[in-house]
Amino acid sequence: MSPCILVLNDQSIRHDLKGHPESELRMEQIRSVLPGRRIVLKAPPASMDDLLRVHLPEYLSRLEDLSGRCRPGGAAFLDSDTYVVSGSCDAARYAAGAAIAAAEEALSGRPAFAVVRPPGHHAGPVYGMGFCLLNNVAVAAARALLTISRVAIIDWDVHHGNGTQAIFYDSERVLYCSVHRSPFFPGTGSREETGSGEGEGFTINVPLPSGSGGDAYLRAFQEEILPAVCSFDPDLILISAGQDSLSDDPLGGMNLGPGDFSRFTELLCSVARKPPALVLEGGYGPSHGEAITEILRVLDRWE
Repeated sequence: MSPCILVLNDQSIRHDLKGHPESELRMEQIRSVLPGRRIVLKAPPASMDDLLRVHLPEYLSRLEDLSGRCRPGGAAFLDSDTYVVSGSCDAARYAAGAAIAAAEEALSGRPAFAVVRPPGHHAGPVYGMGFCLLNNVAVAAARALLTISRVAIIDWDVHHGNGTQAIFYDSERVLYCSVHRSPFFPGTGSREETGSGEGEGFTINVPLPSGSGGDAYLRAFQEEILPAVCSFDPDLILISAGQDSLSDDPLGGMNLGPGDFSRFTELLCSVARKPPALVLEGGYGPSHGEAITEILRVLDRWE
């Protein structure tokens, strides 16, 4: 068996705004319950070349400028939800670098989980939003595609990953599958959004109503997501792992328990040729750490 590798971002503390839902307090709470005796990696930051595969130069320049103009203790905002402080660019680049490292571990045969912040799946080519600055999972996917043919991204965050979808919407090399609450922020992710051009048919959206629980999610996986993944036959599965659909999450409005995430992980592992790599997205409730522990319990059994 290959125990799951944790890839952490110690620089996340530099992106912190007290009282905001997406603050360093999230990481402190997660780390306090992570199982011990585990291999932990610290990855270098993503390079500019890595970022430019998914983000346009003008957005990266704007992000650097906003961050650079923040005084200690001050913040700027990309939108009403998404803040930038003086250390945000460095923190975000290290988060993206951790996602790359997790993907590389998975390709080498060891499951890996990049437990990092800030999150990324709402960040698109020319924008950040929804707490997200750089699209960590997209950066990792684009880097992996330099050496492999196909990547599947499974996004089980309670919100639709509009940024990830936009980045790969016209690509036949990335299968993007999202199960999410709808109607809900950011207002995208309808079933009719299926890709364009060469990417037509490689975007799968499964919107679920508010209050959905484990049975509805399992149907989404078994009837729609898993068949799509099997047909696509990816070289690598990346998971945008947001656990904000837990019943005690203050932002999510769904009804999952920690054990549901172990079932989702088992299902995806059952169709994967190589172990998956997970990248943390949302999750703000008391049982978030327990859900991550459940995910790790499954990944530790990878053979």
